[in-house]
Amino acid sequence: MEKWQKLASKYLVREQWATLRVDEVKLPGGVIKDDYYVLEYPNWVNAIALTEEGKIIMVRQYRHAADIISLEVPGGVIDGDEAPEFAVKRELLEETGYSFKTCKFIAELYPNPATSDNRTFTYFLTGGVKTHEQHLDEHEILNVEEYTVDEVKQLIKDNKIAQALHVAALHYGLAELEKL
Repeated sequence: MEKWQKLASKYLVREQWATLRVDEVKLPGGVIKDDYYVLEYPNWVNAIALTEEGKIIMVRQYRHAADIISLEVPGGVIDGDEAPEFAVKRELLEETGYSFKTCKFIAELYPNPATSDNRTFTYFLTGGVKTHEQHLDEHEILNVEEYTVDEVKQLIKDNKIAQALHVAALHYGLAELEKL
């Protein structure tokens, strides 16, 4: 399998949270496609975070684009050249107020490699203890909730977690739990 050759790029939108470019590409075999659209997003982190008691920390928040109240794993955008492991710890402290004894990288996923270029790094954290109050961004309104492992498995079976990357992260996290 050969990669496509990028011949040219033009930016249509350049904003803080999303950038849209159109590429002209040459496919193997010589076909030229002059309108391949690519969304550039910042990279993200997701956390499968367990309290000292072994409960999984989740957050519930409104997601405007889908117009849903979504049950999710904590996480967020990696700031600039911030290391993913630092970003996940920062996001957890900001969103939940919890600090953790261990932090292990368990997965790297592309949200949609057909149309976007960003990656999501998933971490497995244990020994969580509430050490701070939440420190949310101005647009964040979220509730912190704790679930047993069996409750999370049931939420997945019942299709109660709508964010696909978070379901994938939970599967990686549940597999990590089986190793303990």
